[in-house]
Amino acid sequence: MKNFNEDDEINENELKNLIMMNYTLSLEREIEKLKNDAKKNNEKLNEGQELNKKILQFIYGLFHELKTPLNVIFSASQVMSLCTEYKNGGTLEKQSQYLKIIKQNCYRLMRLINNLQDLSKLDSGFAKLELHNRNIVSFVEDITLSLIPYAKGKGINLIFDTNEEEKIMALDYNKIERIILNLLSNAIKFTPEKGTICIGVEDKDDNVYISVKDTGIGIPEDKFKFIFEKFKQCDKSPINGKAGSGIGLYLVKCFAEMHGGKVSVKSAVGQGSTFTVKLPVKVIEEKFNKMIYSENMDEQLSIEFSDICPKI
Repeated sequence: MKNFNEDDEINENELKNLIMMNYTLSLEREIEKLKNDAKKNNEKLNEGQELNKKILQFIYGLFHELKTPLNVIFSASQVMSLCTEYKNGGTLEKQSQYLKIIKQNCYRLMRLINNLQDLSKLDSGFAKLELHNRNIVSFVEDITLSLIPYAKGKGINLIFDTNEEEKIMALDYNKIERIILNLLSNAIKFTPEKGTICIGVEDKDDNVYISVKDTGIGIPEDKFKFIFEKFKQCDKSPINGKAGSGIGLYLVKCFAEMHGGKVSVKSAVGQGSTFTVKLPVKVIEEKFNKMIYSENMDEQLSIEFSDICPKI
């Protein structure tokens, strides 16, 4: 058997130290490499985010460029429409029909552009709330009353039902209006003739619940998981054979969440659907009571319902 002397023990300890030092240096080099890789990845990520921001800004600007000629076409069609109202004749009647087609498709394009514009704002972080105190009950009722002609035109009974008389709360007028119009547009799209749509408002536990209940075709349960996702579509409506863009319900969800609320759905195939928007009741301090109204309610309704109710 070999006997180790003192020098051998020193050499063995030195060897262990050298191995440890080598391991430590290798580990430090690996850590430094990982740090450098992480730094480069972060730089690439920042560059990607900056590029994405520029693209979104470009798209946002493009929406304005699209709206400009569209508004010119729409304005021209309105002027031509006014001219035909004071004259008779087969030629002018046909011209009037073509003008209605132009206006309806202008509304469709404006609806798509508005939705994409809102989507761009949300994705780029530019979407903001403009809150004002408003009676949510009368607000929803006014919108419902303005929609009755559209519902009647489709042979659908539209009802506003609530036990509440007044509930003042802070809301973004345009965004809550878009929520209600989107939900009602879907309800009309998927509800057959002689069906019923009921809009309700309930004040409960410091929250306001806005519900849109229809007697339409209903939604399969397997669609629930993605119904509020961006660009996700359910099947085409058997009522009019059309599917949406997959943006409307996503915007409903986002606008509700911006108010600190949420949206939910209950449905069964052949038994209709109920969409409920839950909004927390908050009141802000305003220096003066500034009432915000839609620029043109009739025009806003024509835009939102252009694909199902061409009321021009």
